[in-house]
Amino acid sequence: MIIAITCVVAIVVIVFVLGVRPKDIPPPEPVSPFLHLDERKASIYENLRDLQFEYRVGKLSDDDYQATKKDLQKELAKVLAEVDRIRSGHAPAPPPAPAPKPDGLTCPHCSAKFEKPLKFCGECGKPMQVSV
Repeated sequence: MIIAITCVVAIVVIVFVLGVRPKDIPPPEPVSPFLHLDERKASIYENLRDLQFEYRVGKLSDDDYQATKKDLQKELAKVLAEVDRIRSGHAPAPPPAPAPKPDGLTCPHCSAKFEKPLKFCGECGKPMQVSV
């Protein structure tokens, strides 16, 4: 009895598998062009949080912390620039016209103000000075 039921189930499965036509299978979901960038951005943010924690508990020296933080922020700026480029739907834009010399105290992107010069904005995360 069990063998007969097993054979019937196997025959039904084989008929189903052979009877499915490729045009009956729905097309796969399109892959988002932002997916890998969003994953990379989340990874960088997590690394920045971990770095800050390790610095606060005394595992890193000031120099190591600043150097590593700077590298991560540069990488994050590249990822954000790539996201902006893809969202705009075209190739990278030419560099903007020269702006007044930044003082490092006011963010040229979000206009946040800070007491001391910074390389990256503490609010939006973008570079405080335009790269030349």
